[in-house]
Amino acid sequence: MFARRAQIVFGFAPAMLSAPEAGSDDNTTESQVTFRKYLVLAGVTVFAAAGDSMLSHGMKQTGNISLHHLQGIILAVLNPWVAAGIVLLLAFFASYMNALSWADLTYVLPATSLGYVLLALVAKFALHEQVSPLRWLGIALISGGVGFVAGGPALTSHEHSESPPLAKNARNGVPADGARNGNPAEDEIPTVSSGVQR
Repeated sequence: MFARRAQIVFGFAPAMLSAPEAGSDDNTTESQVTFRKYLVLAGVTVFAAAGDSMLSHGMKQTGNISLHHLQGIILAVLNPWVAAGIVLLLAFFASYMNALSWADLTYVLPATSLGYVLLALVAKFALHEQVSPLRWLGIALISGGVGFVAGGPALTSHEHSESPPLAKNARNGVPADGARNGNPAEDEIPTVSSGVQR
């Protein structure tokens, strides 16, 4: 049911939302994109578009600024529209980092490109900017590519080289100092020789 709604809203059917097939490996469910992860991707898209729009509106009110005049930059940041845009862009950055923690960059970046459509709509109807037909065509082509990307896995598997010993020991529950079971009597204890033989 949700996959059908997503197909109507996003223009593609996210295969990752369907239930795993009978007999499939349980490890594949870890790489599936859940509803919560789609919300993170939507947050990336909405926060970026809203933040950029508010920043643009605020900077048009502020006027030209120069990096050589710190006072102008401070006054621009104190503009409520600019400040709100910065806060939304910080939320975008946090959502973006979250998305990159569970998916490849080649999945996250195109999947959030629907923000271009949202940004163009906001620019056209809220900021009253002129969006040429050529720009609309470019936005449509970019957004059309989202369907191709969303059909693939969110996280691809990688062949990892041998891990460093400390990382491998940490995964196996061995502390970094080499003590295996916490009992120094059973572990190898280095001895210092005084040079005197008994």
